[in-house]
Amino acid sequence: MFMSIVRYILVFSFIVLGQACNRSDHQNQNKDKASPKIEQKKEVLQNPLDKPANVLAKTYCAGCHLYPEPNQLDKKTWETILPRMGHFFGIYDSDTTRLGLLEGGRAGVIVERANVFPKSPTIDTLIFNKIKAFYLEQAPEQLPNCPIKEIKKNLDYFKLHKPASKTKNPMHLMVSIIGPNQWYISDAGRSTFSIMDNKFKVQKTASSPEGTVWVHQGKEYSYALVIGTFNPTDMDLGFVMRLPNTPGQVTKIMAKDLQRPVHMDMGDLDGDGLEDMVIAEYGKNTGSLGWWKQGPSGNLQKFVLRNKPGATKAYIRDLNKNGKKDIVALFGQGDEGIFIYHNQGNGKFAEEPVLRFPPTYGSSYFELFDFNEDGFDDIIYTAGDNADYDPISKPYHGIRIFMNDGSNHFKESFFYPLNGAYKAIPSDFDQDGDIDIAAISFFPDYEKSPEESFVYLENKGEMNFEAQTFAGSTDGRWMAMDAGDMDGDGDLDILLGSMIFGTDHTRYFEKWSDGTLPFAWLENTSTK
Repeated sequence: MFMSIVRYILVFSFIVLGQACNRSDHQNQNKDKASPKIEQKKEVLQNPLDKPANVLAKTYCAGCHLYPEPNQLDKKTWETILPRMGHFFGIYDSDTTRLGLLEGGRAGVIVERANVFPKSPTIDTLIFNKIKAFYLEQAPEQLPNCPIKEIKKNLDYFKLHKPASKTKNPMHLMVSIIGPNQWYISDAGRSTFSIMDNKFKVQKTASSPEGTVWVHQGKEYSYALVIGTFNPTDMDLGFVMRLPNTPGQVTKIMAKDLQRPVHMDMGDLDGDGLEDMVIAEYGKNTGSLGWWKQGPSGNLQKFVLRNKPGATKAYIRDLNKNGKKDIVALFGQGDEGIFIYHNQGNGKFAEEPVLRFPPTYGSSYFELFDFNEDGFDDIIYTAGDNADYDPISKPYHGIRIFMNDGSNHFKESFFYPLNGAYKAIPSDFDQDGDIDIAAISFFPDYEKSPEESFVYLENKGEMNFEAQTFAGSTDGRWMAMDAGDMDGDGDLDILLGSMIFGTDHTRYFEKWSDGTLPFAWLENTSTK
């Protein structure tokens, strides 16, 4: 660092000396000539270290993501996070730190090729240390307490169905309702992908490497998206498989070498009449959002839309109603936000960030839904991913609704605080003419408000909600949720899947260790 300052001073001195020599020569050459005096502009170079720390923070931190204010995390958490941020600038605690960040094999090669962790510093360590000190000085000892919500302990319009016995260590990544008396369930720990009935009996099961995370029911076939590996990694073991739709038909791999894919959608993106795919590869340090063009023979070719990790959800929609399908995607993992990829035709897309969130938010889910029935898709969004460090309650975690002004510009109109919010499904569940919300949290405040694990927000009119849950909601840790007609009676039921996993070992882990509620069916009784 001392050498960096010396180099800076030497360069600055040579520049000033050179300017002085040039001015002296010019003056000697023209001292006898009658010419007007030309005022020489003095070039002043400012040492970056002289800039205020907050200016440096906004300059360097905002180069990767939306600027996070120091008050968005407590001091203890910043002490954990800031050294990790230094790694992306090539600043390490020791000579062996960088090596420890790289996985072995192909995953390490992928990260090395992307230059995620530079071999040498890309900024002066004195600048980074000044930024680090600024955050630690400005951060609060603890965040403001989240308000304790009143959550009614019974559901007015739902009846709980659960299996007769509990399960040890379920790790359900996905539940998906197929139709009456059939639903998919995926267990990452057991690497199984199954079809169950409403009596919780397995009808079919198959092996799925560490879990299927999404099922898309296409025009002719259904497609399963397999994550490949549950644990954070840059390995590209994920794939899309086409499920058989007739007896004896084989499963076909459609796309492979995916980096922890978590969501997919299908639609004709280039106007050739064939269904293409958009796949969100969450990854770890690397990942991407890409669309896969389907050829006449069924082969797929990948085109990258955004070469960054954290792709979480992606939907194909014609947003401006011009006959061309656009893509709307949510990114977490650092540069968080919702991006529209406007279809320009001929397989070309123009990216537009429409909502940006600080990296502290932990963006976890979004869905397009027309809340005011004006013909334009609005957005429901959850922030609550708390898995990167010891979980803390954050007052900005929760459910947000952003209204579309008709030109795909979105403005927040509603916020419901929910610690660790992971998913929110809007629908008129009680069929009274307004929109209710079913939500799950993977990181609720288990000490003060464990009922946040599952919350049903009944709309009492004008977006005023009453929060409800079911007795025994903490018997599972809800990672997965779907809504659909489980029993064929015309209304929407709710299906939940539990995952016992995490670093926040609260008193509930002791309760779950002997067995837990693996899944639950909330039967809608509003039409009964």
